[in-house]
Amino acid sequence: MAAAAAVMTSLPQFSGLRPKPSSTRVENLVAVQPIRHKGKGALGARCDFIGSPTNLIMVTSTSLMLFAGRFGLAPTANRKATAGLKLEVRDSGLQTGDPAGFTLADTLACGSVGHIIGVGVVLGLKNIGVI
Repeated sequence: MAAAAAVMTSLPQFSGLRPKPSSTRVENLVAVQPIRHKGKGALGARCDFIGSPTNLIMVTSTSLMLFAGRFGLAPTANRKATAGLKLEVRDSGLQTGDPAGFTLADTLACGSVGHIIGVGVVLGLKNIGVI
C-alpha cells in the first residue's frame, strides 16, 4: 500500500493563471503527460492519385455534366428550362465565341454541378465500402 501511495502524485491546481501553492510538490510531470501514439490519421498522402477510383469518378462526372451543358441536354444561360422541363432558346446577353452559345458562366456552373455529383458518388461508395 505504501508503494502505491508513493507512485500517485497530485497535479498542480490553478487559480486563474497562477498556480495555487500546495504542500505536495509534483516532482515528475512526465509520468502524467499523455502518450502520443502514431496512428493512422484522417490525413494521408497516396501516390496512386491519377488512376484512383476517386479521381476517375470526379473526372467522369464533371466531363458528363460539361458535355450535357454544351450539347443542349442541360439548362444553360442561353437555354432556360420551362415548367415542363423543356429547354427553350433565349438570348441571355452574354457574349460567347462558341457556336452553341456555351458561355464562361455555363462552364463554371456545369463544372460545379459535376463536382457536386462526383462528391456525392464518392462519399456514397465510400460509405458502403466499395472504394
